[in-house]
Amino acid sequence: MSCKPKMRGAIVPVTPFQQNCAILWDEATMRAMVVDPGGDVPQIMAAIEQTGVTVERILLTHGHLDHAGGAAELAATLSEWSVAAGLGPIPIEGPDQRDQFLLDGIADQAAQFGFAARNVTPDRWLTEGDKIALGSHVFEALHCPGHTPGHLVYVNHAAKFVLMGDVLFQGSIGRTDFAYGDHAALIDAIKTKLLPLGDDYSFMCGHGPGSTIGAERAGNPFLQ
Repeated sequence: MSCKPKMRGAIVPVTPFQQNCAILWDEATMRAMVVDPGGDVPQIMAAIEQTGVTVERILLTHGHLDHAGGAAELAATLSEWSVAAGLGPIPIEGPDQRDQFLLDGIADQAAQFGFAARNVTPDRWLTEGDKIALGSHVFEALHCPGHTPGHLVYVNHAAKFVLMGDVLFQGSIGRTDFAYGDHAALIDAIKTKLLPLGDDYSFMCGHGPGSTIGAERAGNPFLQ
């Protein structure tokens, strides 16, 4: 009787915003992806080295500085090793192209907070329904706008696990008080795309502790 390889993960809180950068890997192959490297790249690199994984890609949920501000630097750093090992450069994938204006403005955003970061151009824009494979583990992209126009959520149906970004939090939802924010769109995406996944789906969000769809359906004040 064969057992399906397990997916493992580690969370690295980065930047003054304490954003949850995630390193996820397939236990059988030790191949990994880094999700939302917002900054503090040396700290992320140290965690990668500690886990002993080989990173295959960088995945972005949306274009905000605290989620994507370290992506270009991390990709360049990882690609130096990867190319030397004959594996090719490390691609950046996601979010939806509707967040391009945010990724193009990362350096200016960072300067306003008194630090440096690079703008990011993904190697592959993603859209709803696109699949991202990590070994035998597959994530499906769902477009959940409102916090940003091109925000994507990544769902692993086999594991009943969601990479949520800044759409839904434990007891809260993503901010929509930006010029491009849309509260109605955010609530609609949560109610029509996320709640139907099922109460037993757990999720990691962009900041703070994770939760489950069921707990938020029952107790999140923004969804009542």
